[in-house]
Amino acid sequence: MSARLNSAQPYVIGLFRIVAGLLFAVHGAASLFGVLGGAMGTHGGTIPAGTWPGWYAAVIQLVAGALVLVGLGTRGAALIASGSMAFAYFDVHQRHALWPIQNGGEPAVLFCWAFLLLVFTGSGAFGLDRLASRRTAAVPEPAAEQRPVAA
Repeated sequence: MSARLNSAQPYVIGLFRIVAGLLFAVHGAASLFGVLGGAMGTHGGTIPAGTWPGWYAAVIQLVAGALVLVGLGTRGAALIASGSMAFAYFDVHQRHALWPIQNGGEPAVLFCWAFLLLVFTGSGAFGLDRLASRRTAAVPEPAAEQRPVAA
């Protein structure tokens, strides 16, 4: 049973990455462009450009979410996304109450830990990172010139 589950691991990580990236990118798109109900608390509106920290967080959500979604630069994008969600939790949610269930910070905590997991697992299957690593591995390096060792 474990061997069968282990063989599916890259595919499940790839699907997990796609779902997490898509949901994160949608949060950014909603805040920046007012789609899908708009930014939270704006009744379908957007966050004014340059507003700290909301607008910058939305840009990170859109860009990092899209990169994670397609699996390009997954580890770096996931690290930035995880850090932004940690900042969001401690700066926005933590001041209202101690526990995420009390302060509305569950999405921030879940995104933070999900992206931190992707930092360590990588993109899994279906990612552009995997294609790039295959391409560089397939190109053989030129053989070093061999010289006889004189005694």
